[in-house]
Amino acid sequence: MWEKDLIGKHTYDYHYLMKRWKMDALNVVDADEHLIKLPVVLEDGSRHMVLLQFSGPITAPAVRVSSADTAKSEEIIDWVQNWLQWDRDLAEVAAHFVESDLEQLFFAHAGTPIVKDTNLYYCLMKTIIHQQLNLKFAYTLTNRFVEAYGTYEEGVRFYPSPERVASLSYEDLRSMQFSQRKAEYVIDTSRLIAEGKLDLELLSTESNATIAAELTKIRGLGSWSAQNWMLSGLGRPDLLPAADIGIQKALKFYEDLPEKPTPASIYERGERWAPYRSYAAVTLWRSIET
Repeated sequence: MWEKDLIGKHTYDYHYLMKRWKMDALNVVDADEHLIKLPVVLEDGSRHMVLLQFSGPITAPAVRVSSADTAKSEEIIDWVQNWLQWDRDLAEVAAHFVESDLEQLFFAHAGTPIVKDTNLYYCLMKTIIHQQLNLKFAYTLTNRFVEAYGTYEEGVRFYPSPERVASLSYEDLRSMQFSQRKAEYVIDTSRLIAEGKLDLELLSTESNATIAAELTKIRGLGSWSAQNWMLSGLGRPDLLPAADIGIQKALKFYEDLPEKPTPASIYERGERWAPYRSYAAVTLWRSIET
């Protein structure tokens, strides 16, 4: 087992990262020891359990990265830094919101990172499963899916591959309480990927507008899904899913409004939050989490 220490240069609230990561029962978190175990799939398809142990104050954080395969250590370190977005200066993000309508929110929740999924395909499947469901049942459905068709290796769960999901029948998922349409969306999208008709790695290099245009051509993927994938899969900094109920509820609570603001009004005011609208979104979500 090799290990390497990464020293942060910016404020980063890893306590929130762990809290957010622990919301999904598939994920392995030890909050007392500041530990996270991650299922990592590298570009060559190799699978690794990667252990992160955080320490220090959030204004000067450190993380010890360890895993088993010494030959892949540099690739894993690069992956971890990309996943954490370790070099992004969240104090600079917060400074952007000084004297804005969200100033107090960023003061109360300093160093809130974008918490990404560990894999672009995993993120897309999770997005499809979660859309139009309450959060508790969405996680239940995702857990059933991964436990039935994924793998359990070195103490972490890996999602099934696109090829594995493409081989399923709709009834396989219907038996887990997937709706017919959701079963079709999950399997049909996986078939596009397995057949090489949808290349998520290549798509990830495109602009937000191009990604949204391409994803929304796929049956079952709308604007919310595309934005969620770009935010939770890619960590893009300037996205605002204004139709998201959580953002509407958070703004209603934060400003003590008589009713939730409309998506149109959120989009309009969000123009002033650019180029960090994603951070406005995640900080708003955080503000109403229990």
